[in-house]
Amino acid sequence: MSPIHPVLLCGGSGTRLWPLSRRSYPKQFVPLVGDTTLFQASAARLAGPGYAAPVVITNSDFRFIVTEQLAEAGIDPGAVLIEPEGRNTAPAVLAAALHVAAADPDALMLVAPSDHVVPDAAAFRAAVEAGAPAARAGRIVTFGIHPDRAETGYGYLELAAAPQGADPVPLVRFVEKPNAAAAETMLASGAFLWNAGIFLFTARTMLEAFEAHAPELLAPVRAAVEEARADLGFLRLAPGPWAALPDISIDYAVMERAGNLSVVPFAGGWSDLGGWDAVWREAARDADGVATAGPATAIECRDTLLRSEDEGLELVGLGLRNVIAVALPDAVLVADAGRAQDVKRVVAALKAKGAAQAVTFPKDHRPWGWFECLATADRFQVKRIVVHPGAALSLQSHHHRSEHWIVVEGTAQVTVGEDVRLVTENQSVYIPLGAVHRMENPGKVPMVLIEVQTGIYLGEDDIVRYEDVYARS
Repeated sequence: MSPIHPVLLCGGSGTRLWPLSRRSYPKQFVPLVGDTTLFQASAARLAGPGYAAPVVITNSDFRFIVTEQLAEAGIDPGAVLIEPEGRNTAPAVLAAALHVAAADPDALMLVAPSDHVVPDAAAFRAAVEAGAPAARAGRIVTFGIHPDRAETGYGYLELAAAPQGADPVPLVRFVEKPNAAAAETMLASGAFLWNAGIFLFTARTMLEAFEAHAPELLAPVRAAVEEARADLGFLRLAPGPWAALPDISIDYAVMERAGNLSVVPFAGGWSDLGGWDAVWREAARDADGVATAGPATAIECRDTLLRSEDEGLELVGLGLRNVIAVALPDAVLVADAGRAQDVKRVVAALKAKGAAQAVTFPKDHRPWGWFECLATADRFQVKRIVVHPGAALSLQSHHHRSEHWIVVEGTAQVTVGEDVRLVTENQSVYIPLGAVHRMENPGKVPMVLIEVQTGIYLGEDDIVRYEDVYARS
């Protein structure tokens, strides 16, 4: 039997998990639960026998993070589709369906967000197998999670009958996030499940669903796919047709209008980690309901999450009740646990005042590695730069700054003008203002250096690129 084609949606910003999740580096790329990232865990859950290589849909900023994290997980992508700009899930799912249908219109596709937690991967794959016959027969199958509480942060699925086992059940309707009283009523009825936002269908079935319920999306998405441009192993969807698309979810465009939906009940653990309260529930907690991560200490606290993301930053809670405290080098969140869903308001407030912390992560991830700012003042800036083995920064120059590089781990191959030389640990090199230069890591281990910039302007846009293996402008 033909394999299932996983489609991983890898876009969103996860603002309710600020400050650890930000637009420049959202929650799916962060190890929030366990040692692997949510994206890596999602890809691994849908890999192995019976599954084709995944199709990943993301944006240009995340394309190298996606391939790097897949490589770390030992997974080769079947395709990485790059959206020119975010248009929500309906255009993304349609693009994936057109891409898969080009090779096999009857291929089975499993569309899933890349930022969910499912501890029992084998149980989830069994649920997918239970839904596969219905999907191959032309049904759109979604997965409903047995609720264990009257949750107001999730949407619900109303079933035609209370589920028995894992057999697919016809869907009556989607229910938006309810108030507390409605959630209690739905929990008591037994005929409502949480909507996990995961769908199983054939490419042909989904294309027919768009033709019936959202035909206005077909032409621009088809043009964006047909005019897509290959770029360093990625497939960039054409920006012209894509720009004409509305911002619309797959639920609104298709699922809430279609009459051929079935629900597979799933009784295993699941969370969309939609807020710090969800992270607290998934974390190991002591007898007082306290969860800690990193260098954090709780003294006489109860039902509290303390999380420090910096080994040099000790977070201490004393006498706290129902508190979330998350500390990063550049931002600290302290919130009532009952207000976890309102953290996105924090991000909005920071954006309004122009705070960089609203969207920018302390570590700036690049195709070649990452850097972080250690100190900034008028006319100077100090960074730590980590370059992956075999990676190279672009050949470049700056109009407004000079640089000093001190290698502290590994070996750098440094180009300055016509001079090319190796710089090893405890050695340094000076890059004069305007000099054409490049940094490479010729070794087998990560190379770490400290960069001291001096000049009248130190912004990241003061770069003139002459050559770049990553085809950046």
